Amino acid sequence: MSDVLRIGTRGSRLALTQSGWVQRRLEAAHPGLRVELVVIRTSGDRIADVPLREVGGKGLFVKELEQALLDGGIDAAVHSLKDVPGELAAGLIIAAVPEREVAHDVVVTRQAGGLAALPDGARVGTSSPRRAALVRAAHPRLLVVDLRGNVDTRLAKLARGEVDALLLAAAGLVRLGVAPPHATACDVAEMVPAVGQGALALEARPGAAAERLRAIEDVRARQAIDAERAFLIGIGGNCVSPIAAHATIDAGRLTLHAVIAQPDGRRVIRGERRGAAADGAALGAELAQDLLGAGGREVLAAIPEPAPAARA
Repeated sequence: MSDVLRIGTRGSRLALTQSGWVQRRLEAAHPGLRVELVVIRTSGDRIADVPLREVGGKGLFVKELEQALLDGGIDAAVHSLKDVPGELAAGLIIAAVPEREVAHDVVVTRQAGGLAALPDGARVGTSSPRRAALVRAAHPRLLVVDLRGNVDTRLAKLARGEVDALLLAAAGLVRLGVAPPHATACDVAEMVPAVGQGALALEARPGAAAERLRAIEDVRARQAIDAERAFLIGIGGNCVSPIAAHATIDAGRLTLHAVIAQPDGRRVIRGERRGAAADGAALGAELAQDLLGAGGREVLAAIPEPAPAARA
């Protein structure tokens, strides 16, 4: 077995921070192994000025990395799990899910008080259909505007007054060591996190590289992710659908909350399943059927399909 493992990563500061963390964990787990990071620019990085829903969704951050895996140019890829489609490219697996960071969202504003303190018509920036729908549902007096870019770019736009608030994943701020002065944690019961938010996916071909990656697998994180992704697959949702699923585990018991929402926030369908953590995938599939039967099927059918290359 080679003593070099090539890991593909996007080139953003957050992506490199995440892949560097994985690099150090793998080298510690396998003395003598050298992990090399290979930066790959994705379609999502190149098309930075168009709303994701118009160009195919978050799968655009994954497909070039998957192609490099299939071509043999890299041995593994590090993804933010929330960007990974429900259906992987044929011949690839999520070989490991390391320890998960916090999953909740945060609201960042220029003044204290969060969204509740903003005046009517204040602009809330996000590129996430999920966040947009849930903000519209909870705060219909606010204006949601599409805002793309990395964490630093978005914070700069807030500082310049282009928006009055941002919605960001807390995990990204924690990993980057960024602590905006007016960041308010969102209640996960109201703002249910995206499928996989806060977690990393180590993708590979089955075989020796995948076995090495499993050395840094976290069982609880994997069980939670299996439940969330089973929900995603079960509803047949895509990366531009306002959907969410978040699993927590306590003493071997898993609780899964999920949401299907209309993009305008006028209808939000919520549900919950509880059971053994080892049965997470079954719970996710069952909850998907619950929400589809409660009206989610009609909500999803009314949402335009994304570009085929990026379906989740």
